[in-house]
Amino acid sequence: MFPISENRSLKQNVSSAPPALSTRLIRFKHIVVALILSIIFFLVFCFIALHAYIAWVLSYPAVAPVYSNPMLSKGMEYEEVTFPASDGSRSVSGWYIPAEENSSKTIVFSHGYGANREESWIPMYDLAHYAHQQNFNVIMFDYGFASQNTRVVATGGKAESKQLLGAVQLAKQKGAQEVVVWGFSMGAGTALQAALQTEDIDAMILDSTFLLEPDTLYHNIQNQIDLPKQPTLQILTMLFPILNGTSLNSIPYQEVSSKAYDIPIFFIHGTQDEKAPYPMAELFASNQTNPNSDVWIVEEARHELIYREHPREYLNKVSSFLGGISLAQK
Repeated sequence: MFPISENRSLKQNVSSAPPALSTRLIRFKHIVVALILSIIFFLVFCFIALHAYIAWVLSYPAVAPVYSNPMLSKGMEYEEVTFPASDGSRSVSGWYIPAEENSSKTIVFSHGYGANREESWIPMYDLAHYAHQQNFNVIMFDYGFASQNTRVVATGGKAESKQLLGAVQLAKQKGAQEVVVWGFSMGAGTALQAALQTEDIDAMILDSTFLLEPDTLYHNIQNQIDLPKQPTLQILTMLFPILNGTSLNSIPYQEVSSKAYDIPIFFIHGTQDEKAPYPMAELFASNQTNPNSDVWIVEEARHELIYREHPREYLNKVSSFLGGISLAQK
């Protein structure tokens, strides 16, 4: 048995000894925590960077150059035109194709996202030629995001609607008494936004209408990459104003979705549209009270390919619509 003094001395020595093993364990835990936090921060950074890339690509679509013109494609006389957007924010370039006989009615084509005035997959020249044969003057132009000289950001219709209104004003300056806007995809959604701001549009033909709003945006992202709806939409909503100066909330999608327009509108949409689900077109059409408004939902048809897949029926439907509304005889 140890003496009491020796026992106390032993305890003091044990308690004062440096716990080398414990120190190494604490250091190891700190390294593990730092590593885990680094991985988490890296993953968060990559997640946000991915969304920034998506927002950037959506804001700056790749657009092919204009490769032809109305004369080369369809033998239609035309003139190069430049006109200001209705708010004076930029100049817009396009073509004015006068009808062969003096005419006071004009069709303004509103092309889709990622395309220019030619929009070859429709194909736009064929429809411009059809309009020309029906004695319409025709305006074809490039939105700012498709400009060959001064390309700007795509804004989902906010800025583009002002550019479309500039084209409508040009038609009026050229003597048009009636103006029909024929829009495709986002160009159709842009037409709906423009029609909220003017009484100078007398009718619209809207093919594969795409309106930029949260659910449709997420639907298109899901077609490319599987991301959770939340927080994807919150991050993109935060990034859009930074990258292109446009907030999703600045696009009047709620007003458009519930609007009964005074003018006749012909909605054309396919059931196999993967970019703009057809129930959206059905909703827009159901809101309309103008007796000459109509909707044609085409079974198995795809986005913006309805004319290509059903050319004769397409033009018959359009002719019936145009013939049923009150337009100038010349």
